[in-house]
Amino acid sequence: QIMKQVPVRFDLKTLHIPTYSAEKLSSLKDTDWNDFLQQVCSLLDSTEKNTGAARSKLNLLYYLCTVAVHKEVASRLISSQLFPILIQQLRAAANWDIRTKVARVIGLLALHTSELGENVPVSEAIILLTELIRENFRNSKLKQCLLPSLGELLYLIASEEEKREHSRECWVVPSAAYTVLMRCLREGVRPFHGP
Repeated sequence: QIMKQVPVRFDLKTLHIPTYSAEKLSSLKDTDWNDFLQQVCSLLDSTEKNTGAARSKLNLLYYLCTVAVHKEVASRLISSQLFPILIQQLRAAANWDIRTKVARVIGLLALHTSELGENVPVSEAIILLTELIRENFRNSKLKQCLLPSLGELLYLIASEEEKREHSRECWVVPSAAYTVLMRCLREGVRPFHGP
């Protein structure tokens, strides 16, 4: 059963960064881009535990979902210092809402990026998503949030390796990722067709 993602809306008033459109972001000069990225990273990386901080992070992630669908922006973001911070949030965020939105941003970046740098830690993201799916295997709602991102990352690596002569060591995919994926497909929630 495929869960249709609801359109994402962010609140302009509570977003503590400049809310550039994807087009504007893609044309930013390097210094402005770096300033923007710095603000995004420090907001995401903040360790405040109150509900206001969690809401701010969620709002920022909603914003990132809207700009990550632009090919050039996705390519720049996935290759930036933001990607390791997204992985860290996926691993450490206490709030599952944040974790699932982080997974969605990662999936959108993987889907829309047109170029993957060799230093992008996609293997780390795949390992982590695999572990989270395995640990929460009985939680179908959570699986439906995490599986699309895992699939997009696997597809991105396969596409990149097809473009190049030989596979890259930096994009090693653990066999556990395929095992978990196949198990999810085998034991997936099937639509009910009646007797």
